[in-house]
Amino acid sequence: MAKFKIPKLSNGGISAVDARNLPKFSLVVPTYNESKNISALIKIVSGLLDKILPDDYELIIVDDDSPDRTWEVATKLKPNYPHLKVIRRQGEKGLSTAVIRGWQDAVGDFLGVMDGDLQHPPGVLEGLLKAMDNGVDMAIASRHVEGGGVSDWSAIRRLISRGAQLIGLVLLPEVLSRVSDPMSGYFIVRREAIEEQTLEPLGYKILIEVLARGRVERIAEVGYVFQERKQGASKMNWQTYVEYLLHLVKLRLVLQSTKRFIEFCTVGFSGVFVDMGVLFLLSDPRTLGWGVTGSKVIAAELALINNFIWNDIWTFGDISKKQPGAKQWFTRLLKFNIICLVGLVINVAVLSFLFKTVGMNRYLANLTAIGVATFWNFLVNVKFSWRAPKIV
Repeated sequence: MAKFKIPKLSNGGISAVDARNLPKFSLVVPTYNESKNISALIKIVSGLLDKILPDDYELIIVDDDSPDRTWEVATKLKPNYPHLKVIRRQGEKGLSTAVIRGWQDAVGDFLGVMDGDLQHPPGVLEGLLKAMDNGVDMAIASRHVEGGGVSDWSAIRRLISRGAQLIGLVLLPEVLSRVSDPMSGYFIVRREAIEEQTLEPLGYKILIEVLARGRVERIAEVGYVFQERKQGASKMNWQTYVEYLLHLVKLRLVLQSTKRFIEFCTVGFSGVFVDMGVLFLLSDPRTLGWGVTGSKVIAAELALINNFIWNDIWTFGDISKKQPGAKQWFTRLLKFNIICLVGLVINVAVLSFLFKTVGMNRYLANLTAIGVATFWNFLVNVKFSWRAPKIV
């Protein structure tokens, strides 16, 4: 996967005199097949910024070589809009990487992004810029604070959005819990918060990447109402959700001890053999011939105990040694059982959602559900079952 860095302007050969003449704000708009919207967007955004930041901004359209020639429509408008730049990417695809490509070319101290389909109301830019002027590192347009909301979303669409956010909170609680709308694609970040930082975005959710890898401390949120698309077609599909999940997993591995997680998964794999072996011994007609349901319950519990013992000795052995005694051991075992039971519920829920609602292939959906449940089990057990003792 490609890695990107936002360069420091001082490394680009820009003198102090030239730096004083650079625009304050660089707004990037990634596009793909938005020829029906781009003219209106450029007119509205440019008119707004001409009033808020006269001659102190640049509007950068980054188009992924749209078949409908969005880049060509935008380029023809450049004579009428002196602050407009158009970048046509060929051989590259992806909203997040398009945003970063625009930021790499940008020269502003404030780096912004908004969609090219007018679903992000341009008027919100004024509130975001005011927040940045007040000294925050990032200003986010949010649907989930006062003044925010969605227009005519169906119950299913709302459920999908909230479900994706919930999965993110499970996998990356320390990142997504910092803001009310981590799925937002409409925000401004201070350049110094991300310059020279390695970014490896995947899919559509660039905000999560910036929050996870950037030096973002102070955050402000401004409410906005998400608008319905009037022209063009939505780019969202089941592959978008897969990329989102893969992105979360990748960031989780970066932020969490990779070695410990691999050990946790290895132990979990050994539990599969215990489960299958015990189920065979108890239920097969050639052995004890017990009922399948009762045998499965016993097999699953013995597999959980197997997993707990090995995790307690190996994966989290360094922490277990600091929590000696039978009472502590049984407390960890009880917590592990409860957390894994919830993980099983999450597994079934994610599988059902991806297969029945999103329409994903059942086996890919099952694999994804297993991955989500595994991360749940790992993260929550780290926080509760094997929480390192506080040093007084």
